[in-house]
Amino acid sequence: MTVDPLSAEYAQIVAEGYSFGGSSITLGALVQGEDATESAQVRIPLAMMNRHGLVAGATGTGKTRTVQGLAESLSDAGVPVFVTDIKGDLSGMAVAGEQRDFIDARAADIGQAWEPRAYPVEIYGLGSSDAAGIPLRTTVTDFGPLLMSKVLGLTDIQESALGLVFHWADRSGLALLDLQDLRAVIHYLTSDEGKEERDSIGGVSSQTAGVLLREIANLQAQGGDEFFGEPAFDTADLLRTAEDGRGVISMLALPRLLDRPQLFSTFLMWLLADLFQDLPELGDPEKPSLVFFFDEAHLLFADASKEFVAQVVQTVRLIRSKGVGIFFCTQTPKDIPADVLGQLGSRVQHSLRAFTPDDATALRATARTYPTSGYDLEQVLTTMGIGEAVVTVLSEDGAPTPVAWTRLCAPRGSMDPAPQDVVARTVASSPLRARYAESLDRESAYEVLAERAEKAAASAARREEATPQRSAGTRRASGKPSSVEKVLESKPVRDFARTAGREIGRSIMRSIFGVSSR
Repeated sequence: MTVDPLSAEYAQIVAEGYSFGGSSITLGALVQGEDATESAQVRIPLAMMNRHGLVAGATGTGKTRTVQGLAESLSDAGVPVFVTDIKGDLSGMAVAGEQRDFIDARAADIGQAWEPRAYPVEIYGLGSSDAAGIPLRTTVTDFGPLLMSKVLGLTDIQESALGLVFHWADRSGLALLDLQDLRAVIHYLTSDEGKEERDSIGGVSSQTAGVLLREIANLQAQGGDEFFGEPAFDTADLLRTAEDGRGVISMLALPRLLDRPQLFSTFLMWLLADLFQDLPELGDPEKPSLVFFFDEAHLLFADASKEFVAQVVQTVRLIRSKGVGIFFCTQTPKDIPADVLGQLGSRVQHSLRAFTPDDATALRATARTYPTSGYDLEQVLTTMGIGEAVVTVLSEDGAPTPVAWTRLCAPRGSMDPAPQDVVARTVASSPLRARYAESLDRESAYEVLAERAEKAAASAARREEATPQRSAGTRRASGKPSSVEKVLESKPVRDFARTAGREIGRSIMRSIFGVSSR
């Protein structure tokens, strides 16, 4: 028997279900009718934030503000945060919010003690083109063949060939720092000079190599050169706290997301994979080491290979033991593969639209992902207001909390983009600027192979010059033709050569065309 969500009994169930013994962050308060019930606060245990989560909803329903509120609450709890800033709105966290009537009304309704507050923010950009932030770069070697295949949109066969290229470069001690290095290695392995090396790794066909080179050129044309190189970003710099003990909010500005969606989303996956590799095992800490908010998460899984999705699933499943939580932000849960969705313990679902048959299908699928409750979720999910969401999280004992229609807290930082002078000051005063601002170009695969080719060409030229000089010099020294030259210049040998040549030519014509050469 289900309890009426509008009843006082359900408010008590929610209040008890979201009361935790350890530290927690407050999302908002239960909605019953037009008003919120202040006594039924909806929270997430801080210890469960590394069990991952989902923030979903249609455009304009408040997802970005939910992410901002979560990031601010985590920072207040001393937890570093990484967020992607698609539209530039989240940069306002660097500035204290302004007192507004609608914020005051919401705070009074849900029992929030709202006050304006600025937060410690670090602003990053991908590569040197996004000059608004500290450049994030990585090397091609560190990025790896699987993620690079995702960026290039390769087939399984092409992905396998790229893996062989990476393997040979690693075995040969050739550093793949940027895309120029990768192109140089592919060119070398498919050249006559690299035939022996190519055969040693099982071969890479010229057709596949051509596809790889074209896709790399396309990536370079989209500005991919800016993201690969040195100094490579140390992901440990994301795990910082400010002098006052609050977690630093690392914000990746993505103003050109639509130009290069696969590159951006896959680069973020690299950050997670690198964190997973470097961080120690923590088990179940009292609070996470870092919480990662992955906006536009559907881009990560678009046209992804099975191997890539399997890697994402493995990273999501295992990285929680390193103290890292991941929140995927997208429109519907259907954007996330089922194996990944099953790992997400917290759900914050904003309103959905149901204008088309596909919308209706997504709505029904979303409603089925929630625990049983007295709500008609298909109706609730289409009638919630902006800044409201259906919530369920994992309690401290790992059980799902009651489903709660929640009116969410207002962020304390500004909900407008930060002024450009504030952004500029934030970047200029960053302690990381000196380390990452200027790119480096040390010797790598391109320079090594270019030098090798230059030496080979010079050696061949010397041999070519020396061979005719020795023959001519021998003949000039004696003034007479050598024995070999006498034989080759004799009439019987010349007649035989002409006859053999005609017969060979006729044989070739017959074999190619199947007819007589006459």
